[in-house]
Amino acid sequence: MKVLFVINGLGTGGAERSLSEMLPPWRDRGLEPTVVCLRMRNEGVHVRVIGDGVPVEVHDAATSLGRVRAVRSIVRRTRPSLIHSTIFEADVAARLAAWGTGLPVLTSLVNTSYEPVRLEDPGISPMRLRVVRAIDGVTARNLTTHFHAITHAVKESAVRHLRIDPDDVTVIERGRDPNRLGEPSEERRAKARADLGIDRDAPVLVTAGRQEYQKGQWNLVAALPRLLSSYPDLVLIIAGRTGSASDCNANAIEASGVRGAVQLLGHRDDLPDVMAAGDVFVFPSLYEGLGGVLIEAMALGLPIVTSDLPATREVVEPGRNADLVPPGSPRAIAEAIDRLLEEPARRQAYAYRSRHIFEQRFTLDHAVGRMWELFEGVAARGAAR
Repeated sequence: MKVLFVINGLGTGGAERSLSEMLPPWRDRGLEPTVVCLRMRNEGVHVRVIGDGVPVEVHDAATSLGRVRAVRSIVRRTRPSLIHSTIFEADVAARLAAWGTGLPVLTSLVNTSYEPVRLEDPGISPMRLRVVRAIDGVTARNLTTHFHAITHAVKESAVRHLRIDPDDVTVIERGRDPNRLGEPSEERRAKARADLGIDRDAPVLVTAGRQEYQKGQWNLVAALPRLLSSYPDLVLIIAGRTGSASDCNANAIEASGVRGAVQLLGHRDDLPDVMAAGDVFVFPSLYEGLGGVLIEAMALGLPIVTSDLPATREVVEPGRNADLVPPGSPRAIAEAIDRLLEEPARRQAYAYRSRHIFEQRFTLDHAVGRMWELFEGVAARGAAR
């Protein structure tokens, strides 16, 4: 089966990681993929995908019409059975490029992009967001064969804001490659700490994600003074590429007086090893579609403190491997972390449960098989037209 994958870029996000990890097992099942990126990413999984022998074409067109033309030319040349799109610009380009060709289009819905919390982002224009939502909705309802949502929360948000038929959306959770992530161990923890220059016995918090408004990392930084009064040798590791909230994070570090307690690592290709250094994984996002890094934290056997969001509730088990806190509350974050740090037995129980959840629900094989079945079903609908 030939599938044309259209995505904004092969960078550092969860959608990009998921695509890169599922391509090899899909190829083992007979997939002939071509990946089209609308922009080049210097960080992330781009090199890995090319290294796996997958044809990747980057078309950094200056206009929306240019992107549509570029994708349509590839459609004509490759003659795929199915077009799969991810993320708004790629979704619209793929839908319009397929218009009139009879090819089925499958769109993966990966975020809750139109929830009211987005308007709290100072970088978001309310007018532009309304225009984007209108374009997304019209092309989704009229030019998309079927949708894949990574959580029920994402499905419900898309149905509500894009007015698509819920029967046209299939929910399939993401998965991660256990071979890439490895397993937790005391030896790995000790090595990771040594590599980062962190004392073996220091309490270590880890968070990971792009430094964007969505991730709310400054709220975690603002929680540190309360924690440092009880744990003066505590270290916070923030891993993730720079973004629109980098200045906000830096300002929060200086305003809180916690510069000596924070390691800002930027993008890391060895993120699983970095995470292995942690005692608690903290996820202070303000909104999420799933939070792929939560899956990785569970694979590394980490107890979790996460924002109480509809999507995160689907991923973790509150009170069993994770404690939930109101989004945007440094005090609640500090209190939840403090409780875990002062209760080693509960922390260990959470860690064990995290790994168990990963093995039961979120290994790559689970997602690969179900997505392959969805590809076959949607492609068959196109062939039957």
